[in-house]
Amino acid sequence: MRQSNTYILIFTAAMTVVVGGLLSLASQALAPAQKKSIELDTKSAILASVMDLESLNLEGDQVLALYDKRIESLVVNIEGKPVETNEKGEPIVAENVDILKNYKKDPEERLYPVFKYMSEDSQGEVTAYILPVYGAGLWNSIWGYVALDNGFKEIVGVSYGHAAETPGLGARIATPEIQDRYRGKEIFDESGNLVSVTMLKGEGNANLGPHEVDGMSGATLTGRGVNDMLENYFSYYKAYMEKIAGGGSMASASM
Repeated sequence: MRQSNTYILIFTAAMTVVVGGLLSLASQALAPAQKKSIELDTKSAILASVMDLESLNLEGDQVLALYDKRIESLVVNIEGKPVETNEKGEPIVAENVDILKNYKKDPEERLYPVFKYMSEDSQGEVTAYILPVYGAGLWNSIWGYVALDNGFKEIVGVSYGHAAETPGLGARIATPEIQDRYRGKEIFDESGNLVSVTMLKGEGNANLGPHEVDGMSGATLTGRGVNDMLENYFSYYKAYMEKIAGGGSMASASM
């Protein structure tokens, strides 16, 4: 039996309301799980810059508990001064700072989270400072966390991620093979000048200096993006590093 146009319109509208309501309910029901998943991803990446989480074989809640035990956080501005509240007077939480949104602002207007990796044995002692970094690779965004020792002398570890770098080439920045190359590399020279760490062009480079890591064959542009990312963000955090290291030149902190 052929239905009238009015019936079809009413039926369609009713189904739209029902389906929309069900989708809304599903979204609300899944929201806590989605929020926890994002929290777990973020905190896992931060911890991965200073420890091998895979070898620890921890479950989600165990990772979050470890994070709460070993990480303390704050937010600073480009002058290295703590920023505790936003323009509405609401508390600013380092873990909730959207690095992508900040990246779209001028460096002077951004918020810069700092994650302090605390000693397990000595209460109140900072073992490493973990800094988030963000930039552009060959095809899309790249990002990560760089852990520096408590004197800001050298890199303790890194944890990189990417949106769309080429598998087997630029995508290698997310592998332990590439990330391990950064350990022990220094970001300041003997005179206390910020020089960052540079990934060289090509692979198998000999006689690497304290500020150099071997490159990735076929991924020169991704490597260049990583270099720019590190150089930029180290410069943004430089004022904070100097404040923590005792002010002024970093030369004394590097000795």
